[in-house]
Amino acid sequence: QIQLVESGGGLVQAGDSLRLSCAVSGGTSKWTVVAWFRQAPGNDREFVAAIRWGDDRIYSSDSMKGRFTISRDNAKNTVNLQMNDWKPEDTALYSCAANDRGLLTKAISLYDYWGQGTQVTVSS
Repeated sequence: QIQLVESGGGLVQAGDSLRLSCAVSGGTSKWTVVAWFRQAPGNDREFVAAIRWGDDRIYSSDSMKGRFTISRDNAKNTVNLQMNDWKPEDTALYSCAANDRGLLTKAISLYDYWGQGTQVTVSS
């Protein structure tokens, strides 16, 4: 059973940078994949990026490449999402999710474990 706890959200100014962290515990393996999703009010949940534990292979949303970077901190057992040049439309609840089947995917249904999320609000 994998547990996920997000942190780092808050109020950010447009154009600023902010890093979100997802603390991962409960048993990871080389097949563990951790992803970031976001959901704005009234919108569907949207995939941001995913990283696989065993080989650090990354799969990112095409629309967010260049501004959002996912990485893994092995010492701290966290998956971080570095986000630059925030825009008001990036305002959302950012959640991390995991599967332990090695699936680098944007399909929400293929993630078995979810955190509670951290809210990011971008002011213009």
